[in-house]
Amino acid sequence: MQPAIIYEDEDIIVCKKPAGVATQTRRIGQADMESLLKNYRASKGELPYIGVVHRLDQPVEGIMVFAKNKEAAADLSRQIKTKLADKYYYAMTDGVPEKKKGTLEDELLQNGKTNTSEVVERGTPQAKHASLSYEVVEQDGKHAVLRIKLDTGRHHQIRVQLAHAGMPIVGDKKYNFKENIAPSGGQLALCSFKIAFRHPKTHRKLEFEIDKPFGLS
Repeated sequence: MQPAIIYEDEDIIVCKKPAGVATQTRRIGQADMESLLKNYRASKGELPYIGVVHRLDQPVEGIMVFAKNKEAAADLSRQIKTKLADKYYYAMTDGVPEKKKGTLEDELLQNGKTNTSEVVERGTPQAKHASLSYEVVEQDGKHAVLRIKLDTGRHHQIRVQLAHAGMPIVGDKKYNFKENIAPSGGQLALCSFKIAFRHPKTHRKLEFEIDKPFGLS
């Protein structure tokens, strides 16, 4: 499998992660973005260093940026952690929100044993605040397509918050407990379609966007 490169220079690689491929994994024999990109660099005779500065859940497709050296990795990681980098998603929900635009704010607690997260009461030990804003771009009586901007980056955040709000993501086998036939063909209908950040060396503002999923116009 060859990575789908969107942009590359001496410091960064921007590419599209397919659904079903992990960002990083310790499982022997399983392809992940880190190893695919290391092999890609090695095939060009380059030092096969890849800095993973953010992640996408394995079932999620979308755009990602990786660092090609430690200096770039440190700068991009800082942008991600301090919210200087912006990440945008599309999600198809099983259910329609009452408001066309809104913000979801919750406290999330991660369970490492089950690899899940849940919404808990404020003040719960080890819980972390989660915030996202959304806008409805398409809808019918049963489903809506939301354009989402993440304000925080928590474990399974979009999936958990939308499910808690009564509109789980179509095809989500972890958090969508409604009985439905997924119009996405069984795939998790969540896509990271846009990322914006500053180049780690030149500090120039960069934005990258991929084609819209779910048949959006």
